Amino acid sequence: MSIVVVGGGVVGLACALDLRRAGADVLLIDEGAGPSASWGNAGHIAIEQVEPIASMKALRSAPTRWFPRGGALDFRFADILSWGGWAGRYVQACAPDAFDHGKAALGALLADAIPAWRRLAAAAGRPDLLSERGHIVVWESLASAEKGRAAWGAADIGQARTRDLRGVELLEVASRLAVAPAGGLRFENSGQISDPGLALRTLRDAFVALGGTIRSARVTALRLEGGRAVVALDDGEAPRADQIVLAAGVGSGRLMRGLGHVAPIVAERGYHIEGEVLEGDGRAWGDLPPVVFEDRSMIVTRFGDRLRAASFVEFARQDSPADPRKWARLHRHVGALGLPMAASRSQWMGARPTLPDYLPAIGVSRRASNLIYAFGHQHLGLTLAATTGEIVTALAGGGAAAVDLAPFDLDRFAPGAARRAKEIAA
Repeated sequence: MSIVVVGGGVVGLACALDLRRAGADVLLIDEGAGPSASWGNAGHIAIEQVEPIASMKALRSAPTRWFPRGGALDFRFADILSWGGWAGRYVQACAPDAFDHGKAALGALLADAIPAWRRLAAAAGRPDLLSERGHIVVWESLASAEKGRAAWGAADIGQARTRDLRGVELLEVASRLAVAPAGGLRFENSGQISDPGLALRTLRDAFVALGGTIRSARVTALRLEGGRAVVALDDGEAPRADQIVLAAGVGSGRLMRGLGHVAPIVAERGYHIEGEVLEGDGRAWGDLPPVVFEDRSMIVTRFGDRLRAASFVEFARQDSPADPRKWARLHRHVGALGLPMAASRSQWMGARPTLPDYLPAIGVSRRASNLIYAFGHQHLGLTLAATTGEIVTALAGGGAAAVDLAPFDLDRFAPGAARRAKEIAA
């Protein structure tokens, strides 16, 4: 069986490697347009993020999280045509019944995220890619600590567990900072990828070592011929295959719309800064797991000899210029906290592929019999990459996925889909 996988991010690579291990003849098409969200993320395996961001809680809190007021949420109003329609769908997805439906769906998908990453890392020959030391959340005032603990206590966090940071543990975190935290939580059962860039290289190398083929090209369109999808490349070629897997992040929306699918995906952009870890200054970072500074909406992760600080949820066109104010704020946070990060730092901006209900799209196209899609993983692309790869391999082999894929069917966005769902439920 021959398969073309479109998309060279972590989801596409996980799919390609798993398909190749299952014996398929796999061609991976990677546009190679630069470091993507797969590379620039915080490395956090976020199994605690069971509750979709499409919620009444998130909607009500949006004004307090707006960037001009010090928060991480921002909208590029010059790009409103790219996200305005999406925002209307998002508001609808925040309805309590839709939220409950989404939470159950995400919970089922996240349940196997850590075991699936163990299997994927082992298959790639690098089990050390996955670290299972949990993560830490801290607050800088007693008021925010009290509020934060209550919020997490009331949240559904799936298989993750929390406990208060007390005594020695809290002092250990405080010793790394110029600002001592007023309180914190230790999350257990979550994990970290040791280095997202290394993970991408490792998956690519393992795929090639197994006989997989990678081609650098841009997919200009998916065409429908005789009820089947055909890939069109920018060099005029159209590689044929028994099946096509679409895992092209934000670009998946354009390609699916070309087949007549409704795919309301948006670029939800994040930013990071990164610098060498400073040792021996009295506040060395050591081997702390990822630390979330909730008051600043920032997560800090160590990757080898470098420290990365990441934040922001910015709605804009994928190719709009980066906003330097975001990086400037990250630099200020790093300075205010006294993080041991060298002054020479790199800066990155990338787009998370996000659908209005904050659920990914995973399934088989009803318009093209040979097309499997797997995109729209929002903040959970790294977290769910291994699980998604296994699901796609099962679908490609004609089998059933380990979870119910109905909530992730892209046709949930088709005209009249909501009405039909209510009629079925009644």
